[in-house]
Amino acid sequence: MLERIGCGYLVLNGERKVIEWNAAARATIERQGEAAETASALSVGLRRLVANVPVHFLPGSLSWVVIRNHGDRPVVLNEIGVVAHDGTCIVALLDRENRAAANPQTLQRMFGLTSAETHLALRLAQGDAPLEIARSWRLSRTTIRSQLASLFAKTETKRQAELVALLGRISVLP
Repeated sequence: MLERIGCGYLVLNGERKVIEWNAAARATIERQGEAAETASALSVGLRRLVANVPVHFLPGSLSWVVIRNHGDRPVVLNEIGVVAHDGTCIVALLDRENRAAANPQTLQRMFGLTSAETHLALRLAQGDAPLEIARSWRLSRTTIRSQLASLFAKTETKRQAELVALLGRISVLP
């Protein structure tokens, strides 16, 4: 599930060296312009990522590193004493730029959406406006509005923002 929401994790040993990670952590470090193919490269990438932020990854802690935008100083949140007592700690990387999309087949099964409604929902979740979508697909505003009305009915939502929030929650499903 962490992969689906774009949340990376790094497990650090007592010497603060990476000993375990997931693909989302590697991708997040790489998006910051760092090599991330080995544990030592990930350790270096993590140190560089948090270099300008006062942070201490304490044994038995869970630390969240929230990256707002590429090149921005990350925000670090610590939760002490919530995990292992053997000197390891977990660093969770949350890159706000990384937005996982809902699985189209899951949307169709959950709500009985047509292919056109599914594609419209995915575009709306990416932040595209209905009129922009109509232009790019060379459809009338009326057609898009009709599909949007059908989306609202099938998902039991009333506004576009509510629909997009629902799609964001569903994006963690396989």
